[in-house]
Amino acid sequence: MSLLDRPLVDKTRVVSGFRPLKVLHHFRKLIADKEDTEQVFHIIEATKGKRSHQQAWDFIRSEDGQRFLREGTDIPALLDAHENWADLPENSVGQHYIRFMKSEGLTAQGLVDESHKWAPPEQLPQDLTQWYFERLRDTHDLFHVLTTYGRDALGETSLLGFSYSQNHNNGILFIAYAGARQIKKVTGTKAPLFASVREGQRNGKAAAKIAHLDVAALMREDIDEARARLGIKPPLIYRECLDILASEGYSTQELGLSAEESPQPQAA
Repeated sequence: MSLLDRPLVDKTRVVSGFRPLKVLHHFRKLIADKEDTEQVFHIIEATKGKRSHQQAWDFIRSEDGQRFLREGTDIPALLDAHENWADLPENSVGQHYIRFMKSEGLTAQGLVDESHKWAPPEQLPQDLTQWYFERLRDTHDLFHVLTTYGRDALGETSLLGFSYSQNHNNGILFIAYAGARQIKKVTGTKAPLFASVREGQRNGKAAAKIAHLDVAALMREDIDEARARLGIKPPLIYRECLDILASEGYSTQELGLSAEESPQPQAA
């Protein structure tokens, strides 16, 4: 079935609301292994509500949404074709994206594959609503590049605060604050972790919705000009937290471990 032939909402789709026991079960697994991205998709699905669905439907019906549907661009394939962006200026979004993905050993397709561990494509509703939610997934690493939140535990946690204000999924916000609580529990840091998440929420609310953008055009923009155009503010409290954690002897690689694996401060 082509995109244009799909219904807005498939008859199998359920707006489930909040299922706290399911959320808790998968969050415990995520805490045990913060790289287990599959658990994030379980939590998001257990907390999708009417607001996130309404945003999807409004965008799908919009002029840009209809244009993107007609174009049918495969965003992961577009982003992973690094050769398309190799000749862009050094400060372009595309060049920053390539450097970030290479330094982290990531691909856009890799995130797609992780989501399929949660639910194979054939088990998902074949509707335009699913197309929109996949668009949110496929632009996740662009969020990192544009906001400058790192992939350390606090960076991911604070970016979830930003993402919540972009997509209104309560599960995202739950993971964000629970993640900040876990970092506090593990490190005992004096850094204002919860303030970093709140800053992410404010910055996400103030910014244009990244998943609603023309990704190919965005990649060609100067990154400073793109951030200014989109209203993306620097995450000052997050950076302050990293400085405090470093002064306490913790590296970003250590953050996010379970309490049983609590890292010890490094000698100065």
